[in-house]
Amino acid sequence: MTTNIVEIVQNDLGFPAIEKVDPNSQETRIREHKSSREKLAQSAIPAVLAGFFSLTRNDSGCNHILTGGDRRNWLDTIFGDKKDKAVEKISQYAGISMTDAAINMEDIARDTVLIIHETTGEKPTVEKLKSYMSGQRHHILVYLPAALQLGDLLNDNAMDDRTNKMEGPISSLMHTIENKLSGGGS
Repeated sequence: MTTNIVEIVQNDLGFPAIEKVDPNSQETRIREHKSSREKLAQSAIPAVLAGFFSLTRNDSGCNHILTGGDRRNWLDTIFGDKKDKAVEKISQYAGISMTDAAINMEDIARDTVLIIHETTGEKPTVEKLKSYMSGQRHHILVYLPAALQLGDLLNDNAMDDRTNKMEGPISSLMHTIENKLSGGGS
C-alpha cells in the first residue's frame, strides 16, 4: 500500500487540507477565496515534493538524501541556483513574503527527508528511494498548480502537463506506466 506523501507532510506540519488541481483549468476551485496559509500549503507542499522527486531521478541526488544532506538548507539542494525563483513563485502564489515562503519550504523539505528515511527502512538504498518517489509522482502532480510553472524550473515539462492531473481507470493505468518509466537513470 502506497501512502500519499503530500497528505503526510500536510498533516505533520498542520497545514490546511489541499485540493487536487482540476485537469481542465489547471487550478484548484475558487483560488481567490483562500487564505494565504491555504495557498501556501497548496503551492509549497507539492512544489518541494516535486523538487525531491526530481532530485531522486539520479543516484547522486538519492545518495545526498539518504546520507542526510545539508539539514539546514534543503532548498539549495533541491532547486540549486533556481532556489530564489522557486521561493518567489511560492511567495507570489500564496501572497506572503519570500522569507516566510522560504522558511515554510525548508520545514516541508526537512519533514520530507524524515518521511523518506522512515519509508525506506533500516537499510535504505538508492533503488528503494527511486521506487518510493516514483510511486509518489502522481500524488504530487495532482496537487501541483500549473501557475507555478515548476516544470520549467526543474527542467521537466511533464510536471506541468494537464494529463498528469487526470484520474480514472485509464488515467490510473497510464500513470502506473509513467511511474515505471520515470524510475530514474543517469
